[in-house]
Amino acid sequence: MGYQNSPASAEVREKKSRERAMAGACLSSSSCCWNLASKFNTLSLNGPHPNAAALKPLSFSANTSLNLFSKGSVSLTSVQMPFRRSIVCEAAPTKKADSAAKRARQAEKRRLYNKAKKSEVKTRMKTVLEALDTLKKKTDAQSEEVISVEKLIAEAYSAIDKAVKAGSLHRNTGARRKSRLARRKKAVEIHHGWYVPAPVAEPALVATA
Repeated sequence: MGYQNSPASAEVREKKSRERAMAGACLSSSSCCWNLASKFNTLSLNGPHPNAAALKPLSFSANTSLNLFSKGSVSLTSVQMPFRRSIVCEAAPTKKADSAAKRARQAEKRRLYNKAKKSEVKTRMKTVLEALDTLKKKTDAQSEEVISVEKLIAEAYSAIDKAVKAGSLHRNTGARRKSRLARRKKAVEIHHGWYVPAPVAEPALVATA
């Protein structure tokens, strides 16, 4: 009596009742299917039928003949619907990141700025060197003509200092540029006799006892 009233025996009885119910449902469905097949044996779309015009759309393809149901060829197959899955694809961005694009813009801006500063320095130096060469070639040149050249040299010095301050030129490079102009000007003055360098004093020899 204890075994029959236990929870395990109740679960077994419930399981067997479910199996009997499923078996009965299968038998009823199979009998319905066989009855359907027997009914299709008497159905014909070619013969005289009061609703023949309504049944005409059943011939939906060339492979489906109107004698299909009259011959009673009925097949029952199970159809498994595929699962629907959606795939979302995202393309990689073609444009650069904001930080990289900003760095590229800044680098291009600095390149153009430095190029302009260096070009100005070269132009100023070329103007001074040409003026000094012209003055050196003149046979009747006067010392007052150096003043105009000195103004050009001052403008070149200013351009060089601005380029060094902006970072377009290194400070040592700027010093070499200014030294080149100063040496060239002194060479022209020495050539025309407007400047006489002081003689270099020889070091005195110290007598040793």
